[in-house]
Amino acid sequence: MPKTEVAINCRSGCGACCIAPSISSAIPGMPTGKPAGVRCAQLTSDNACAIFGRPERPEVCVRLRPNPTMCGNSRGHALGYLADLEQLTRAAKECIDDFRSW
Repeated sequence: MPKTEVAINCRSGCGACCIAPSISSAIPGMPTGKPAGVRCAQLTSDNACAIFGRPERPEVCVRLRPNPTMCGNSRGHALGYLADLEQLTRAAKECIDDFRSW
């Protein structure tokens, strides 16, 4: 997040950050992580994290801070933004992997 942007509170019922991105860390119920676009096993039916604040929550989740750019003013914006970010980081990783294989 840009240094000028401040973290905001999560939007109740959103859960976009628990659906859109891939997570490579183990998650209770998902020992090999989760693919992009798949609901986290710890996401409740009302889109809340069942392990929020608990030690088994992955570090990547703990460090994620919602911000206005990522969250926008709707769940749809957040899902789209995070899906786009996932695609961009996947493409960048593939380029790096290709470069390393030369």
